[in-house]
Amino acid sequence: MPFTHTIRPRYAEVDMQGVVFNAHWLTYFDEASTRWFESLGFPPKETFFEGGAFDVMVVRAELDWRGPAGFDDEVVIAVRPAKIGTKSFAIQLRARVADHDVCEGIITYVSVVPGTKESRAIPDVLRERLEAAVDGDASG
Repeated sequence: MPFTHTIRPRYAEVDMQGVVFNAHWLTYFDEASTRWFESLGFPPKETFFEGGAFDVMVVRAELDWRGPAGFDDEVVIAVRPAKIGTKSFAIQLRARVADHDVCEGIITYVSVVPGTKESRAIPDVLRERLEAAVDGDASG
């Protein structure tokens, strides 16, 4: 089963049409991915700063809006690895309200040397946990 993180959209995040404004989906997905990394054993404050275990940068973000999510809805975001390369990896995020999809995304990260913008191979400890997350995901 994939990792999930729940968000409840605030009033300020909903547009004149009564739905979550599109730009907020990247913020929601970033929050969910941060908590997913934490679930893999990478506490954010200790991992994503100079001197941390590793660092990554977003190199691609794709969003597909599927339906409405509004103020104070319970949005459940499932996170799972989608692809693991040599220096980069992608995660898939799927947001649902009740029994319907509201937004899906693929975020691609490149591994960088902490404190720089220089790409590097995905560190072994991260690769092992990403692969374990793929193996542990029964949803395919």
